[in-house]
Amino acid sequence: MKFLYSRIFIKQLFISVVIFALITLISIIFLFFYTGQTNYIKVPDLYGLNISEVEKMIGEKKLNFEVSDSIFYDPAISPNTVVSQTPIKDKEVKKNRKIYLTINPSDFSNVIFPDLIQLTKRAAISQINALDLEMGSVEYVNNIGKDVVLEVKFNDSIIKSGQLIPKKSKIDLVLGNGKK
Repeated sequence: MKFLYSRIFIKQLFISVVIFALITLISIIFLFFYTGQTNYIKVPDLYGLNISEVEKMIGEKKLNFEVSDSIFYDPAISPNTVVSQTPIKDKEVKKNRKIYLTINPSDFSNVIFPDLIQLTKRAAISQINALDLEMGSVEYVNNIGKDVVLEVKFNDSIIKSGQLIPKKSKIDLVLGNGKK
């Protein structure tokens, strides 16, 4: 027990703690620079750019990209352009980081139009919205069935069930007004 309180033991313990602390500090500093903690690149704003412009800009910054999603077409945005990105613009990332892009596809996909004849207005609108179509105008004609679908139109021509219609198309309904 006397040995634990001797000068030699305390001196050796102190020297070993100092050496351990120095080795740890040097390792942390080495890893900090080796892993590139000081070299960050700001992510550019890619919104609205097409793929060729993205390739050029990402290549200059030494980053990578991957198109992660492109199924929802938005007619208000140009085709094949970036709609969103992860990580967001101005975020600092390391070299060769992969940027995930969502792009606007080049065209609408088509849906098979269901049979809406003799359905109520409410049921018809629900099916139109479920198919990612848009409601256009509603026209009423004399018919005993109030708010019952009599005809369905797309671009002023009557649609038959089973016909292929592009998504986001405006669908017009002809309904009965409840009068003979």
